[in-house]
Amino acid sequence: MEGDQGQSAKSTSAVGDLRKSWQSWAEDHIEYQRKNPFSSDDRLASKPAHTHRGDPTYGRPPEGSRTEQRGKDAHSHVGKEVEELCLIIRRTGQVGEDGHVSVTFGQLFETYVTISNKVVGILLRARKHGLVHFEGEMLWQGKDDDVVITLLQ
Repeated sequence: MEGDQGQSAKSTSAVGDLRKSWQSWAEDHIEYQRKNPFSSDDRLASKPAHTHRGDPTYGRPPEGSRTEQRGKDAHSHVGKEVEELCLIIRRTGQVGEDGHVSVTFGQLFETYVTISNKVVGILLRARKHGLVHFEGEMLWQGKDDDVVITLLQ
């Protein structure tokens, strides 16, 4: 009889812990939805006003969230790809009279495509950061094979 009561107490305790855990999750979720600008739940009447472009948190994930960490990881990964692209330009290109290393898009594409299929995207990122220069907005394989890409650093 005592064994049955002990087992019953353990079951009640486990259910109580599960209920507390679920309640905590539900409250956290409701609070998150109050801050979520895309939530369409009208029951959350105390929604704060949407942030505006001047706000430093505008367009940013909540601090310390997994989304923020994934963004940081992706930024780091792309940075490494940009560095690798610059190394390949340095290795495969030729030094011009101005001292800068240059390579044609066709030559770079053939070399770099075996490493990554994101050649154009990485080139655009490198240009945005002032590491390379090339004419035009976008480079297309075949059409822009003769476009010269210059390493600026």
